[in-house]
Amino acid sequence: MNVTIIGNQKTTESASYYRHLEKMSVRELLININCEDSTVPKAVQRAMPQIEALVPEIVRQIKKGGRLFYIGSGTSGRLGIVDASECPPTFGVEHGLVIGIIAGGDTAIRKAVEFAEDDEEQGWKDLQEFQINHKDVVIGIAASGGTPYVIGAVKKASDHGLITGCIVCNRYSKLAENVTFPVEVVVGPEFVTGSTRMKAGTAQKLVLNMISTAVMIQLGRVRDNKMVDMQLSNNKLVDRGTRMLMEELSIDRAEAEKLLDKHGSVRKVIDSIRRGAPD
Repeated sequence: MNVTIIGNQKTTESASYYRHLEKMSVRELLININCEDSTVPKAVQRAMPQIEALVPEIVRQIKKGGRLFYIGSGTSGRLGIVDASECPPTFGVEHGLVIGIIAGGDTAIRKAVEFAEDDEEQGWKDLQEFQINHKDVVIGIAASGGTPYVIGAVKKASDHGLITGCIVCNRYSKLAENVTFPVEVVVGPEFVTGSTRMKAGTAQKLVLNMISTAVMIQLGRVRDNKMVDMQLSNNKLVDRGTRMLMEELSIDRAEAEKLLDKHGSVRKVIDSIRRGAPD
């Protein structure tokens, strides 16, 4: 379907292709939402060259001792926090290597903080609490691409010599204009007009997954296709690690459990065995 933009109206604010949603049956609602959701991966695919340009810059900065910051408001901010919080348990990196910041602070993770996103100065202040420096990378996340909190943060970051990127769902946004590496995933109007927690949020989640996973693989945090540095923080993950060792080393479960308990991570067990260290 073609998207018609009236005046300066953003694509994310354009009217839904669907009318009278309240008259639809549950089945009709679900089918139509799913139909719209199916268009998101194609929109992400169109943005692939932009994502490909950003990822190596993040890897390069982290190798220099830098960190990756996500900053956003509302749904966008929450998605950044989710992605950041999953990096330590998944890839075994220290807390603080990937950091998510949301307008309104931690309270806003669960409850909207009114007008927090409208303060153009606060985003940079929030970044400064982490002693941000020129080695770090800042990615602003905003479906509209017009959130003052995020724009102000990336502007200041750029002024201080940091590499900046963004994930937006409109073209020609003010946020994209103020970063070095924009990622523009234009998913079109939402099923419920303006509800960017839907397709736009899905697109942002997909891009965040791609960025963090590709970065961690490039940093050596995955071996073959296995999360060898994952934190063994629950029984499920201990069992997963045990099975990895059974497969990799051709040993039985009892031996794998013993080695995992001794060394504390899948990678350390494998490296120890290959070095010929005693059990």
